[in-house]
Amino acid sequence: MRPFFIFSIFIFFNSCQYFEKQVPSEKELLQKELKSINWKEVDEYPTVADCETITDKKERQKCFFDFMSQQIQQKLDTDTLSLLYPELDTVNVKVTVFPNAKIKFEPQFSKDSTSYNKTEIDSILQARLVDFPKVNPAIKRGLPVKTQFILPVILKSKEAKNQLHKK
Repeated sequence: MRPFFIFSIFIFFNSCQYFEKQVPSEKELLQKELKSINWKEVDEYPTVADCETITDKKERQKCFFDFMSQQIQQKLDTDTLSLLYPELDTVNVKVTVFPNAKIKFEPQFSKDSTSYNKTEIDSILQARLVDFPKVNPAIKRGLPVKTQFILPVILKSKEAKNQLHKK
């Protein structure tokens, strides 16, 4: 019995080498993890206090975009953009939300829009879009990240412009 016991211990310790696996290096693990991350998606979209209570990710995103569009429209409704450019009914605004919760707004124009003074429109946007409600940045893997998106902002409906011109 004793020789069998010693023999089985000998086999047990020698068989471990057959199960040995090569452990990947730290750099290989990091590269594999970085490749598995979808950098075009965030875990949580930027949000505002009004949308915090919504738990569904898509509904929260929609609430945020609707809120941002509405806020920008309200701030631009009383502006001279519609008087300076009556044919301009929609402005695409590139919104950047930084990890420190700061917001930057930039007007986006199509390549064929040469009839607009882009600098003037940009300065009007920058002057009007101040004192914006606090926006919480997007979250990726537990960390705040920079996000950018383009919002189409309707300046005035065509009916309102027509009524304005009839007066």
